[in-house]
Amino acid sequence: MILFVWVLSLFGFQAEQQDTVRLQEIEVSAPIFKTFGLGKKQLNWDETALENYQSRSLSELLQEKSPLFIRQYGPGMLASPNFRGTSAGHTAIFWNGIPINSPSLGQSDLSIIPLAAPDRIDLIFGSDGALLGNEALGGSILLQSQANFQESPTASISQEVGSFGQSATAFQAGFSGEKLAFQTKIYSQKAENDYTFRDLSLPGTPEKTQTHSAFSQKGIQQDIAWKINPSQRLSTSFWYHLADREIQPPMGSDTQDTQEDQSFRLSLEYLKFWDKSRLEVRSGWVRDDQLFNQSFNQNSSFFLSGDWEGDIGKDWKIRLGTRGSHIQGNLSTYSATDQRLETYQFIRFSGLKNINLSLNLRQLLVEQKWQPLLPSLGMDWILNPTFSLKASIARGLKVPTLNDRFWEPGGNPELLPEESWQGETGLKWKKGSFHSELTFFAMDVENWIIWMPKGAIWSPENIRRVRNTGIEWAGGTEFALGSTGIKIDLAYNYTKAINRSNSKESPTFWNKQLPYTPVHQAQGGVELIQDGYSIRLSSQYIGQRATTLDHSRIMDPYSLYQLHLNYKKLWLGPVQVPISLRIENLFNKSYQVLYLRPMPGRSIHLNFKFQL
Repeated sequence: MILFVWVLSLFGFQAEQQDTVRLQEIEVSAPIFKTFGLGKKQLNWDETALENYQSRSLSELLQEKSPLFIRQYGPGMLASPNFRGTSAGHTAIFWNGIPINSPSLGQSDLSIIPLAAPDRIDLIFGSDGALLGNEALGGSILLQSQANFQESPTASISQEVGSFGQSATAFQAGFSGEKLAFQTKIYSQKAENDYTFRDLSLPGTPEKTQTHSAFSQKGIQQDIAWKINPSQRLSTSFWYHLADREIQPPMGSDTQDTQEDQSFRLSLEYLKFWDKSRLEVRSGWVRDDQLFNQSFNQNSSFFLSGDWEGDIGKDWKIRLGTRGSHIQGNLSTYSATDQRLETYQFIRFSGLKNINLSLNLRQLLVEQKWQPLLPSLGMDWILNPTFSLKASIARGLKVPTLNDRFWEPGGNPELLPEESWQGETGLKWKKGSFHSELTFFAMDVENWIIWMPKGAIWSPENIRRVRNTGIEWAGGTEFALGSTGIKIDLAYNYTKAINRSNSKESPTFWNKQLPYTPVHQAQGGVELIQDGYSIRLSSQYIGQRATTLDHSRIMDPYSLYQLHLNYKKLWLGPVQVPISLRIENLFNKSYQVLYLRPMPGRSIHLNFKFQL
């Protein structure tokens, strides 16, 4: 029967990973990080919040709605996250509990993760290797898709057209019976990106038109969930994605590089429930193919894990598990395999009044060598109905990537894992519709891997030591003026990521902010809602960024504004037709996220959605 469902997954479907259970419906209500990841700052977007982003990428959502700085090479080009001053390789990314970062690069390109696929996105801030495993030094991104058990079928199709040849189509359909639930998503996105920009590499900065930055993406995601009986469930999901891009050259260059990325992702989950415990068995397979010009690279990973979770008395909850990974890299300059085994134990104690505590431990075995033990300790304390306090301390770990160890020439198999310790504390304040959260964090990262020139060959070494400290604040409120609802949200982030002294780098690099890490970053928005109409004005501020460690070049800060107009009460018979208009870079700001990488000016996007 399991083999049968694996085959079905090529045409179908999946269900949500959760914790608490109503046996008759096999409904789970809390992901693992909600139960055991206490003391951590978290953000999430559910299916409703993602509705207006279906034509866009994960990088665009995080740029507009989170405190992450997104290092973007151009629209639709490589985009990577910066969590609290760490690098892209220090961010763990999961899909339905399966790690999807490239084993060779140790990171994911957020521009080719379309928001038409996931139903929910969660951000977990800070080091937490104990709870989430390898790469979770700066933070983690969790993507989930699920087939819902519901009473009636659903179907929708949306079409968006926009400036610079942009077009996006998304189809979604779901159906469920008493025992089976299905969901299918199909999407396609493309853009010519033929926008104009000022070429700063030429005298007089003449205006030019971008001619080599078109991209197209398409994919399908299919999910199925099967209630075997009131105490057992089987779910599977398959996600195929194809991206084809002309790589946008920097100003002053006429390179004509192209890149094709193809990804296959498959997950299978079995859940068995008892009165006070549950068993979860999960397996997954991920394959990424990349063709850069004529150079072909392929990575594949297979995962198998088993977890038992149960209540010990009324105050203790415990989860024990293990996960094995087999990784194969076939790249243009090398072929290599990697075997990993992880064991972990999570404990939650709720026996103190208004205080919940968690203790998590994880041990990782890589190629028959045990890595350092990863602990984390967290606390959530409800001081009163208005205020709550959170605090945590945790260790993170990142094993060197396949490229770090095996690239020819230059790979270094003697590299040590990158390690981090982080502590954070935060205060939440909620009074009526007003909410505010203030977080302080401090982190030390040791053995940071840097590729350095050794004659004509570049090779990685454990060189850098970084101290990250900062403050994150977010708040908002909702109220009404007559028949008009008003929502306001604001956020500010202060991040210091200092390169500490080391014997391998020039003293001119010491005690300076890391490149492309803004100290100041802010966001805000105001939305007016009335009788099906809504209008939202939002903005982001990105402060100065150095482009090199010696700060010989500083890029100017910039602010961007977006305007969103929506109307949701248009009906064509039984079909609801929400309409939205989005204007990005409202004031036509000329800016660069990265040096000599031009970004587009004002653009207009119109979206129609037909929804049963």
